[in-house]
Amino acid sequence: MERIVFLERNTIAASFRRPGFDHEWIEFGESFQEQVVGRLRGATIAISNKLALREPELSQLSELKLIVIAATGADNIDLDYCRKHGVAVSNTRGYAVISVPEHVLMMILALRRNLLAYRADVQSGLWQKSKQFCLLTHELHDISGSTLGIIGYGSIGQAMARLGKSLGMRVLVSEHKDADAIRDGRTSFEDTLRQSDVISLHCPLTDETRDLFRGAEFEMMKPNAILINTARGALVEDAALIEALRNGSIAGAGYDALREEPPRQGSLLLDLNLPNFIVTPHVAWASNEAVQALADQVIDNIEAFIAGAPRNLLT
Repeated sequence: MERIVFLERNTIAASFRRPGFDHEWIEFGESFQEQVVGRLRGATIAISNKLALREPELSQLSELKLIVIAATGADNIDLDYCRKHGVAVSNTRGYAVISVPEHVLMMILALRRNLLAYRADVQSGLWQKSKQFCLLTHELHDISGSTLGIIGYGSIGQAMARLGKSLGMRVLVSEHKDADAIRDGRTSFEDTLRQSDVISLHCPLTDETRDLFRGAEFEMMKPNAILINTARGALVEDAALIEALRNGSIAGAGYDALREEPPRQGSLLLDLNLPNFIVTPHVAWASNEAVQALADQVIDNIEAFIAGAPRNLLT
């Protein structure tokens, strides 16, 4: 009988059907990192979201044969260890191809139309004092006819490209940074930065993409461009972003991910009180519809593995 342990049940606000095979199901609303080994001892299948499962933990879990990530990103899992020791890892894919692009669009519209700045002006009474019927204190830009640069072209990046095109945006798909050749349909990383009015990040966090954006990258961007990051906080160097916003290297940024989540020790970005910077608490993926699709896919992955036809494997 399989023993399935769900370490972070409360991170997924959806119903989970039980797998259609003989099993024991154990779930914990929340787990702290120091509880991982104790709670997974004896488990054959682990369901995890953001907790780290690396060699120190995995080496103590000899019965574990499958890790199902209730997310797409796998930067919290030691995939090399799992490959060497025959632990299968699957992730969930495509469940947020509507939710995340819609969240990106919300941020693009808010920043291109200076929504927060205008809201602040109205609240402070500037409109009431205006000498004309409207208050034009900040620039307003259409998104139709602007250029959208997409960095990371998986299922969400592709969905974002479709949404951008449907709104009349010119879409550039970036080649990898420092690539030796440019693939058909791609634009070099540097040219994507130079030409885009909006840059949207949809790439995973790896050794190659960590701090993908630093000062030099912001200097390449247009001064009226905005950066949207709904992927991983560590793709961008915080200090470089803050400097770019303050010195006008870029016009704004929208964030749905920080380097540490939750930011219990605080964050430089949370202290950044600017009308051209928006932070949301890692919820771009979490529409009711997307979360239920994720929950269903977690069980699909488990059932496929037990049936001998594993899917969405990373190892």
